[in-house]
Amino acid sequence: MTTEQETDRRSPPWLTPVCEYGPLVVFFITYLLADLYTATAAVMVATVVALIVSYILSRKLPKLPLVTAPILLVLGGLTLYLEDDTFIKIRPTLVNALFSLTLLASAALGRQPLKFVVGQALRLDEAGWRKLTIRFGLFFGFLACMNEVVWRTQTDDFWVTYKVFGAMGLTFLFMLSQAPMINRHLLAVEEDGAKAPNADGQDR
Repeated sequence: MTTEQETDRRSPPWLTPVCEYGPLVVFFITYLLADLYTATAAVMVATVVALIVSYILSRKLPKLPLVTAPILLVLGGLTLYLEDDTFIKIRPTLVNALFSLTLLASAALGRQPLKFVVGQALRLDEAGWRKLTIRFGLFFGFLACMNEVVWRTQTDDFWVTYKVFGAMGLTFLFMLSQAPMINRHLLAVEEDGAKAPNADGQDR
């Protein structure tokens, strides 16, 4: 067993969800207790702390927070420095648009970045990865548009609630909706260790 595999096995099971969702919880609670600017500062600090804790405990950095943290720190810093909450409000738009463009462009080029992110937990055939990549790309584009509509037309309270619960709920429902397609493209492990399609591979 490699050192990396040993490190992964020693990582506490709670580490990934805490690092990914902990800063969001800090943002929401701080907003309820103070205001959007204080919540912005709090989520910036919580994100940095989460990355540090993740590295200390697992000797690696979580992939998604590592990508989104720089955007948060830049836009959050501009929000606090210029005292303009527009920057923190457009952050979900930019992050989701970045994910959408990356996934759709990757699918067009025949690459499967989702396989790199969740490949250890999910084993799909190539057609399955391509379909999942395209669908996630379109979904992230939808989330980017939704965030723009919400923050431009609704109150701060509504936007914060949507950001914390609405977007997460939509993501959960979307993932559930992909279960039938995923099941059709799962790879089964045969007795000799070879992988075989779990179904006919046709998306109906």
